Amino acid sequence: MSFHGVFPYLVSPTTQGGDINTAVLGDLVEHLVSQGVHGLAPLGSTGEFAYLSNAQRMEVVKTTIAANRGRVPVVAGVASTTIRDAVAQTEAMVEAGADGILAILEAYFPVGDAGVEAYFKAIAGAARGRPVVLYTNPNFQRSDLTLPVIERLSQISNINYIKDASTNTGRLLSIIERTRGRMEVFSASAHIPACVLMIGGVGWMAGPACIVPKQSIALYDAAQAGDWTRVMELQRPLWRVNEIFARYSIAACIKTALQLQGFAVGDPIAPQVPLDEAARNEVAEVLRSVGAL
Repeated sequence: MSFHGVFPYLVSPTTQGGDINTAVLGDLVEHLVSQGVHGLAPLGSTGEFAYLSNAQRMEVVKTTIAANRGRVPVVAGVASTTIRDAVAQTEAMVEAGADGILAILEAYFPVGDAGVEAYFKAIAGAARGRPVVLYTNPNFQRSDLTLPVIERLSQISNINYIKDASTNTGRLLSIIERTRGRMEVFSASAHIPACVLMIGGVGWMAGPACIVPKQSIALYDAAQAGDWTRVMELQRPLWRVNEIFARYSIAACIKTALQLQGFAVGDPIAPQVPLDEAARNEVAEVLRSVGAL
C-alpha cells in the first residue's frame, strides 16, 4: 500500500465527562473523506495522544476505522516511553485493522541513538508488514531521530515514510538524498507543504488539514500538476493558519476551529485550557480569510 497526499491528523473529540465522543469523531471522519482526503491519521500530536489512556487511544482508532469503511488508509499513532508498550500498542492497532503505523517516541530521560533505533525497529517488527511512518518533532521530543539513524531505519522493508516536523528544508533534503528509493517524506506545518512537495515530498500529514481540507487538497493537486504558481497562491494564505497555531496551543486552536465549523469536539484535554473569547475570534477571522468558515 502506497501513502501519498493529504492525511489530516485527527482530533480526539471528548465529552464533558472526558470520554471519547465517538459520534462526533465519526462525523468528522465522514466529512474529511467526503472532502477528498487521501488518508487519516488518528493519534498524531493533534489527537492529544499524550493525554489519553491506551483504552481511549484504541477507541479513537477503532472508531476511525469503522467510520472510514475502508475508503482511505488509516495510519494509527503509536507512542510510548517503552519498547514493550509500543509493541503492544502496535499489535493492537494492527489487530483493529489499521493500514499503517505512525511511530512516535516519547521520552522522559534522553535516549541515545542505539535506543532510538531499537524502539522504531521493534514497532516495525510488530506491524506485521504494514507501512511505518516515522514521526520526528524536535520541538517536543527529548530524543530526536538523527540522520544516521533515519538512514539505517530506511533499510527496514516496511519503514517507508517519515514525517519530519523540524521545518528544516536542509534536513529534509538530506533525508531524501540519504534514503532515496527507500523512504518518502511527508510535510508537517501549514507553512511548508509547498517546499516539501517541490523537493520531492509525497504529501502532508498535519492537524491543519482537519480544518482546511479543501485548500490542502487543492495545493497537493496543483503540485502534482506541476503548477507551482498555483501552489504558491494556495500556500501563502495558509501561513495565517500557521501563525495562529504558533500563538496558541495547537489542540485548542484546532478544536476551536472545528467547533466554529459545527463539530462539537469538546475542549482540549485538561490540564490544557480552551481558548478565551478573544483568541476564538482570532481563529474565526483566520478561517474566514482562507475560505474555511
